[in-house]
Amino acid sequence: QVQLVESGGGLVQAGGSLRLSCAASGGAISSYAMGWFRQALGKEREFVAAISWSGLSTRNADSVKGRFTISRDNAKNMVYLQMNSLKSEDTAVYYCAADQTPGWISPSRPSEYDYWGQGTQVTVSS
Repeated sequence: QVQLVESGGGLVQAGGSLRLSCAASGGAISSYAMGWFRQALGKEREFVAAISWSGLSTRNADSVKGRFTISRDNAKNMVYLQMNSLKSEDTAVYYCAADQTPGWISPSRPSEYDYWGQGTQVTVSS
């Protein structure tokens, strides 16, 4: 059973940057696609970014293209989300997720993921 723990959230001014980390334990994630989602208060959980097991393929939501970058370090069992040029609308709880499906199907729906972290709050002040 894989456990995921996010960290790195906090309060930042608009235009600033944050780097979220996702630490996996209980098993290697090197064969899993990984994703980041976010959920703002009163809204549904939405896709942010995903990365293939190798790190060679990524997918970003249109709302974060050019600003957010997903990456991973399989040797450390870690996934990251670098967030630049933050906007107030990026305020949400950010979740890390793992998809056990073999291969790369560019997963962007919550139902495609098998394991979830508890989330980390990101608040962007304008």
